[in-house]
Amino acid sequence: MGAVLRGERKVTDMSVQSNPEIGRQITTGDIVTNYHDVGEGPALLLLHGSGPGVSAWANWRLTIGALSDRFRIVAPDLAGFGFSEVPDGIGYSRQVWLAQIVAFLDALGLSRVHVVGNSFGGSMALALAIAHPERVERLVLMGSVGVPFELTPGLDAVWGYEPSEETMGRLMRESFAYDASLITDDLVRMRYQASIRPGVQEKFASMFPAPRQRWVDAMAHPESEIRGIPHRTLVIHGRDDKVIPLSTSLTLLSWIDDAQAHIFGRCGHWTQIEHADDFARVVAGFLLG
Repeated sequence: MGAVLRGERKVTDMSVQSNPEIGRQITTGDIVTNYHDVGEGPALLLLHGSGPGVSAWANWRLTIGALSDRFRIVAPDLAGFGFSEVPDGIGYSRQVWLAQIVAFLDALGLSRVHVVGNSFGGSMALALAIAHPERVERLVLMGSVGVPFELTPGLDAVWGYEPSEETMGRLMRESFAYDASLITDDLVRMRYQASIRPGVQEKFASMFPAPRQRWVDAMAHPESEIRGIPHRTLVIHGRDDKVIPLSTSLTLLSWIDDAQAHIFGRCGHWTQIEHADDFARVVAGFLLG
């Protein structure tokens, strides 16, 4: 069966065709959330990372294509990212993003979902599992933030991004990817253009201003709360990640009782892109097994 698209208010067909990052829109409190709703099967919530110009589609396009024949995938742009619309003067915080996620699930009528969180999205997946354990079926944390660690030069560069095509190319090739040959000039140009859409850089710069160790700490959860997570959890990491250290996943593995880990060698921060087929196979096997 082909992929099934769902949603509340569809953006114009012309916009969808010209930019696949624009999906559907739904009201989630004070935020109008842009999201993708594809496929049939158990509901799977995908939470993206926090790179410059990121969106749910940019982060998860390969995963959506690989898993939409087995899952109903819902992938929102969190406030301040992608094409979600936020009110003027919004303050970005873990509490704001969590409220948006819960309102998003409520608006779609999804009482319980599998959750995959990437990097920053991993901290938000943890937040959902801790605050609303009844909403989570199984949990996948990939290169996840959410436990204490020392700010890496890679993450400092990502959160401190100042727009230029050269800087975007250096970030993608030196910080995100293990194999720089995967990063084409067209891909760099596309992500750079996404990072300079009107208002995007202003939002991004306001989220994680220097000194940035405080934002690592702000996205971390108390050890006791993580140890209390009852869900079956899969922890995934790229061994060669320069943005989020492998130690974070090893900490999560030791703190979450019902946890297992899959570490990809020759892999940086973009597991779902650098090892797209294997990543989808591992995640599907865990969620359906």
